[in-house]
Amino acid sequence: MLVFAATSQAQSKWNERYQQYINQYKDIAIEQMLRWKIPASITLAQGVLESGAGQSELARRGNNHFGIKCHGWTGRKVYHDDDEKNDCFRAYPSAYDSFEDHSRFLANGQRYRSLFSLKLTDYKGWARGLKSAGYATNPRYADQLIDLIQLYKLYQYDTAKSYDKFMAEHTRDHTINGQQLHPIKIYNKNYYLVARKGDTFRSIGKEIDISYRKIAKYNERDKNDQLTEGEIVWLKKKQTKAPAEYKGHLHYVRRGESMYSIAQKYGIRLKSLYKMNKLSPDYDLKVGDALKLR
Repeated sequence: MLVFAATSQAQSKWNERYQQYINQYKDIAIEQMLRWKIPASITLAQGVLESGAGQSELARRGNNHFGIKCHGWTGRKVYHDDDEKNDCFRAYPSAYDSFEDHSRFLANGQRYRSLFSLKLTDYKGWARGLKSAGYATNPRYADQLIDLIQLYKLYQYDTAKSYDKFMAEHTRDHTINGQQLHPIKIYNKNYYLVARKGDTFRSIGKEIDISYRKIAKYNERDKNDQLTEGEIVWLKKKQTKAPAEYKGHLHYVRRGESMYSIAQKYGIRLKSLYKMNKLSPDYDLKVGDALKLR
């Protein structure tokens, strides 16, 4: 009886962890589906399985959620025992970059080409096709993906026609009339891009067809402000707190940071950051100050 209770408790914990992972990354999976034509259910199931719902060593050390090995990779690498001892795996700056590289890896891989003739709702065909193409060596890989998709009803995300209209229209490719567009990324239930030299709210607004006044407002800035290269520009109203993974975590202020730059980094409204830390706008921020993020 005690063994059964312990097993049930462990299973419940894993179910909760899997569901939390799905809730956290389903938006990205849908966005990737609209851009790359890979079923969101497949992306989510692979992410859950390959990363242990974000708990694997590869996910924690290298933001690698899909177990993709180096294979000519020129970016940062992490090493982990897999098919061979000390195998080389790709490492990413963020989970989003891992999802993006996974989509590109499948779309550009010759051995996966036939999968793209399948319907987005044919998750069984995709699962079996991935196994046949050699994505994983586990003989039950396809069945494991299908089981996850059915158990957590991941197939419901494959019928999304439009996650966000401008995402579907403006991130399908990154050039218009030869002009290089800003890659648009997702973080904290929001979209953002990174400013380049010479960018203004007006030029960004023109590129993505959103009022530059609105973009400036979302970023709590004046519409005529000049942007700095490397600055984060949010494209929707920011959240009142950081993502769920920052629960119980503090941000320790570094040299050169301000309340505004910290709020921008995590996609939090400046007013909310002050409020949750019980600080007034005239507070003199110091290096080493510990700030709550949610």
